[in-house]
Amino acid sequence: MNILIVKLSAIGDVIHTLPSLAALRRCYPEAHISWVVEEAASDLLADHPMLDRVLVSRRKRWVRGLREGGNRAAVLREIRKFLRTLRDRPYDLVIDFHGLLKSAVVVFLSGGRRRLGYDSLQEGSGLFLNEKIPEDMTRHAVDRYLDFPRHLGCDASNPVFPIAVTEAHVTRVQDLLAAQSVDTTAGFVAISPVAYWETKLWDEARFANVCDRIVRELGLPVVFTGEMSEGPIERIRSLMRAPSASVAGATTLRELAALYRQASVLLTTDSGPMHLAAAVGTPVVALFGPTSPERTGPYGAGHAVIRKGLACSPCFRKSCETMECMKAIGVDEVFRAVRDRIEQAGRGEAFGDSGKMTAFPERGRQA
Repeated sequence: MNILIVKLSAIGDVIHTLPSLAALRRCYPEAHISWVVEEAASDLLADHPMLDRVLVSRRKRWVRGLREGGNRAAVLREIRKFLRTLRDRPYDLVIDFHGLLKSAVVVFLSGGRRRLGYDSLQEGSGLFLNEKIPEDMTRHAVDRYLDFPRHLGCDASNPVFPIAVTEAHVTRVQDLLAAQSVDTTAGFVAISPVAYWETKLWDEARFANVCDRIVRELGLPVVFTGEMSEGPIERIRSLMRAPSASVAGATTLRELAALYRQASVLLTTDSGPMHLAAAVGTPVVALFGPTSPERTGPYGAGHAVIRKGLACSPCFRKSCETMECMKAIGVDEVFRAVRDRIEQAGRGEAFGDSGKMTAFPERGRQA
């Protein structure tokens, strides 16, 4: 049996689909399973033992190359090569976990016999399917995606997050931390203050204040993470009085998973790193404003979501004149949430079974 998963982006969405991959692999142990993903989240799936093949769509780069000119012939050759690879297997089942036009086009071009997705006409995606299930947007994304394995008669209980973290990733993180100016051997609090939406950002001076209190009152160093060290991270560190460490811009996604697994807590905005930390079983303190934690909050027990119940929230807007929902979050409540998570961990309190990472020492399946 040949199965194709289509979940292109973003990082959090791909993480949310991993329990469905695990359920499908348990249900169809001999199946050939491929996954189409965009570049940004592709490292999460590279050399994955539950996948036989990963097809990386460089859609954004292709579109940019065709718009800007230059070597359009080379771009077109790369697109044709991708399509040939996409269509070189007769898929018995194609599952569109994404439900947008960009994923529906991939589903259609795959030539799959059974094309399964949500009963939705969002961006016309449902027009490309021949089998549909309802989507309940009041539930968490992980549970919504698990409806596909359930529909297929698979056991979707006890969700796990299979992330292919190897000893090499762990060693790399240990080397990065050892090179920092602060001692993290007794534990540390990871900080992820960045987000793609402006409306998800919290005040930088407040972030600095909380970080100083973590160092001063809890006796734990803070380690900043992110795609790049410039911008918010650089500014927050400059506002701090206490020393801090940063591995921003220095880790792959799987190295970041290994780092979060070692962290005592992650303090974060609503972003991909939030989901990664929850997936590896690290307690999360997440700051929410324009989005819904019920739909896309940190999955599993033991996490803390700080959100103000304003009448306009969640609005799912990427721009806002006031950003009152984030401005209303105070330093004291954030610090208390971090402190409480650390104290719970010190008492040995479990954080539930729904946020479990499955780590693999090496690749177990061949492409």
